[in-house]
This record gives sequence, structure tokens and C-alpha cells, in this order.
Amino acid sequence: MKSISLQTELLLKLEQNHRLSRPEWLLLLTHPSKELSNEVFSRARRLRDRIYGKKIYLRGLIEFTNICQNNCYYCGIRSGNPKVERYRLLPKEILACCRTGRDLGFRTFVLQGGEDPFYTDEILTDLIHKIKQEFPDCAVTLSIGEKSKESYQAYFDAGADRYLLRHETATKEHYQLLHPKELSYENRIRCLFDLKEIGYQTGCGFMVGSPGQNTEHLAEEFLFLQRIQPDMIGIGPFIPHHETPFAKEVKGSVEQTLFLLGLIRLMIPDVLLPATTALGTLHTRGRELGILAGANVLMPNLSPVNNRKQYELYDNKICTGEESAECISCLAQRLHSIGHEISYERGDRIKAL
Repeated sequence: MKSISLQTELLLKLEQNHRLSRPEWLLLLTHPSKELSNEVFSRARRLRDRIYGKKIYLRGLIEFTNICQNNCYYCGIRSGNPKVERYRLLPKEILACCRTGRDLGFRTFVLQGGEDPFYTDEILTDLIHKIKQEFPDCAVTLSIGEKSKESYQAYFDAGADRYLLRHETATKEHYQLLHPKELSYENRIRCLFDLKEIGYQTGCGFMVGSPGQNTEHLAEEFLFLQRIQPDMIGIGPFIPHHETPFAKEVKGSVEQTLFLLGLIRLMIPDVLLPATTALGTLHTRGRELGILAGANVLMPNLSPVNNRKQYELYDNKICTGEESAECISCLAQRLHSIGHEISYERGDRIKAL
């Protein structure tokens, strides 16, 4: 009981001060009770509703290439997987996806893909410019990996608004366990600080329950997030892919992911926080539970239906066969059932602090 009491005290401190020390994070993250988790969710919802109300922002996800030059050990589209049926959308096809999304009411497009050398800075800047020219009221989010600062600046100058780069882990030794030696933890972190300096609404994030992860690693995640203060944070449970070195590793926990979502909301009250597809993959109501834990963003898929199964980062990914309109209708009903509603606004961060 003493441990639970101390954890509750730390929860109150986090809600008030929005930061904790390393020892405090370690204590709060160690064996949380169901009662503590429910308290986190209740406080996270109340804080989110105070800033964003019951609105859940939609992002139209366009997975435009599954070709990647990297060989990350957890990823189904890694370069070392010869069984992937590779594809890439041409710029005109990406624009067609945007038109479909705009007709459905989307005001944010997320261009996500592997690190595909085909998409040069010239191609990408021209594409971004065309999207912003045709849809001036829409935000463009890029999620295309590690680039030079000069490249990031070029995309920003062309009109890109946001950039999502999940750092996956804030601990160097753990990063090296998850990635081949040619990928650098230092470069990954450098990218995030470059993005913030340029002026992007910057997003990062990590996997929950990835191979080798422990409580000390999770404490480092929160210390890192406290330091970088991102605009968006995407976390989801680790789910193995059958054609990776981690194929037989244990899945991440839905319960732990939800607990961490709630803590993130208490730490950065105005952050944009997705309820991820990975949550929905491991639990039939995973995305609803994410919303009830403090999330306020969903990312329906606008990619062509025939390509969605090919963008398989992990096994059994949901929503690979639904039409976009069907997916939105389903999400609207699901949100209504838990007292929330879809917002078709751009959904920029509302700075509350």
C-alpha cells in the first residue's frame, strides 16, 4: 500500500508540475496497479477535455512507398525482407489520394513511407508545393525518416507543416539492439532537434514492449520527452512481424501502452496524441481505449486499398481492406459510443502552457 500511495503522490505532482525526476519516473512506472491506471485515465481525460473538448482530430494517412533502404530489425518492410511485394505511388497518385481525402473532409494529410531513394528532394518539394497549392486549407505532415537539415528546410519552405519521426527508444544501447550498426542513435536525435529548430510541428514516439525494453528505458523515454517537448507523440505496442529477427518476440502490452498514453497527457497536456492502429490491432476496441486514456488523434488510411496490405510494418495490421469512407463512418460510430466526435479541423496543437 505504501508503494501505491507514493505513486499516487507522484501522479499528483506530475499533473501539477508536468515533469518528474528519473527516480520518480522509475517509481511511478514500476508495477502500476489497476486503480492507479484508472486514476491516470480519469485525470488525463479531464485535462485533455479542458483543452480540446470532445473533438478527435483525423489525419489522412497516405502510405506512399514500402521501399526502404534501412534494415531495422523490428520492421516488416525492412530492406532485408525479400518477401515484401514492393510498391511506390507516383506523385500524381498521391495527389489523387489527397483529393479523395479532401472530399471526405480531411484537413491533414500524412505522407508516410520507407526511406526510398526514388523520392529526391526535388520530387518531394514539388509534390508538397502542389498539395499546398491545391489544398491551401490543409496541413501536410511528413513521416519519411532521417534526412539532412538542408532537406528538412527545403520541405518546410515548400509548405510542409509537420514532421513525424519516431525515435523508437531514447536509450542508445537499446537503439543499437533494435537497429543495424549503420544506423546511428545520435543522428536520429539530431534529426528531431533540427526539425524543431526549423519550425516544424514536430512529432516523435517509441514502441512499448519492444525487445529488451525495461523500466529504466521507459523512464529515459519520459525524461527525453520532457526535454524535447514535442508537438505530437506517437506510441504503440510492439507487434512482431514474421519476416524479421524479432518474429518470435513477445508482443507489447495494451494495458501498459494505455497507462503510458495517460502519463504523456499529464506530462504535456496540450500534446497531439494518436490512438494508434497498433492498439486497434491488438484489441478490438484498442483505439477507443486509447481515446479514453487521453489520446485525441486518429489516422484513417487514405492509401489505395490494393496497396495497404503491402505496407505491413507488423503482422495482422487492421483496416487494410476498408474503403476510406467506410472507415470514417465506422470510426464516427465508435467515437460516438464513447461520447466523442470526429473533428474535421486541421487540428493544430493548442498551446495551453
